[in-house]
Amino acid sequence: MSKVTVVGAGNVGATVANVLAHKDLVSEVVLLDIKGDTARGKALDSWQQAPIDYYSTKLIGTEDYKLTKGSDIVVITAGVPRKPGMSRDDLISINANIVAKVTKSITRYSKKPIIIVVSNPLDVMTYAAHKVSGLDASLVFGMAGILDTARYRAFLATELNVSPKDIQAVLMGGHGDTMVPLPRYTTVAGIPLTELMDRETLKPIIERTKKGGGELVQLMGTSAWDAPGAAAAQMVEAILKDENRIFPCCARLNGQYGRKDMFLGVPVKLNRNGIGEILELKLNKSETKLLHKSAAHVQAVMETFNDMNIV
Repeated sequence: MSKVTVVGAGNVGATVANVLAHKDLVSEVVLLDIKGDTARGKALDSWQQAPIDYYSTKLIGTEDYKLTKGSDIVVITAGVPRKPGMSRDDLISINANIVAKVTKSITRYSKKPIIIVVSNPLDVMTYAAHKVSGLDASLVFGMAGILDTARYRAFLATELNVSPKDIQAVLMGGHGDTMVPLPRYTTVAGIPLTELMDRETLKPIIERTKKGGGELVQLMGTSAWDAPGAAAAQMVEAILKDENRIFPCCARLNGQYGRKDMFLGVPVKLNRNGIGEILELKLNKSETKLLHKSAAHVQAVMETFNDMNIV
């Protein structure tokens, strides 16, 4: 069986490790944090849960990167969480240095691991991890669209009074207020959303989705963890099972959607090799305009990162 490392034993990282353990997909999950005792404590707590919830995945907490040796997949959640009034872009300098250091340490002990970035600002942190790792872009990508789409689907399920299981949706663009939900590609048990909901009802749901992370920060004083952790674990599962599942992920574009050498949320196929394929949807003029607006915002933050000369 495979080995997965989760870097960052905060709320999100600990949730990723715990959800993965429950799935019983891997032989070992290493939870790593600069606060070693915190990582050891959370890993031990999850291991003690194993006899109750009936799983065998071994959990190890540590601050020592040597214990990550031979990891097949690494999920990077390390970084400073958003505080009220703080945008994702405010985090760039602090978290870019953290992600760069983590990536260097990981690739010292694991050859060609698949790296999933969760740290914010997500699109730029994925770009940073790719630059530092030197790995093929198919092996380095970010978790954003799965979470954003889940929020969108949850809000729709509430409004329509249906099970969220029956809602499928596509959401593209940057992970933030410029993300692009696509109602035209949203269905409820195969029924186009546009047949069940009018534009005026849908508009506030789309706006709420765009600010979904900020809403939770205002309510709790920190970023969310249950849904983000489960979303990252779902990506790991799709990769390890070689499922070719189609998910919106932050991936490096090389001409798709008119963008090159940048990371942006787009639908991809996930399998044992990482990103097997980037799917290029036929967007209409309005959708294309929104996507390019989102891409321009991400590009500006990428340029800010480049000016910092962190890597």
